[in-house]
Amino acid sequence: MFFRIALGAFLFALAGCATQIPGSSETTGLDELVRHGRFALRAEEPNQPPEAVQGGFVWRDVKGRLTLDLTNPFGNILARVSVDPGQATLTQANGEILRAPDPDGLVQQAIGQRVPVRDLRQWLRLPLRALPSMREIKRDDQGRISSFAQSGWEVELSRFDQQGPRLLVLSRNEANKHIVIRLIVDVP
Repeated sequence: MFFRIALGAFLFALAGCATQIPGSSETTGLDELVRHGRFALRAEEPNQPPEAVQGGFVWRDVKGRLTLDLTNPFGNILARVSVDPGQATLTQANGEILRAPDPDGLVQQAIGQRVPVRDLRQWLRLPLRALPSMREIKRDDQGRISSFAQSGWEVELSRFDQQGPRLLVLSRNEANKHIVIRLIVDVP
């Protein structure tokens, strides 16, 4: 059960993050993003031992198609998420497949609650303009958004490169559970 929650929370977080893969022959435009990196998720509840999951990711958001591979620390693929217009699919290593009309619906199916995945695709693209639902916005000395609150998450962005932040820290408190997701985009 925790794996599904962790995977869902991680999918939620990754819907907008990643860095160009070293040696990649793909060129990226403004609407294309190819990134890879590492993640760590930690969930804590009172009177319970903390639960944690970590691994890597490869994010390809090219020509309107999103493919996200989640890997364990040894590099084995745990799950693949594919998002095309009108359909989102999650294929787990055991062959189980979940489908939904959009990534928000896919995450709801995976973890049982709706989260704003579509907003996250914008969070890590060199954020200069705030989304209408962002609150408590702070900017760095170059005018980039460095922290904000949205949809119950506190978000911190830093270590910017040309495409966006290379470090994203999301935290959320819900029903006595504290969740922290840390995403590190590797340098090409």
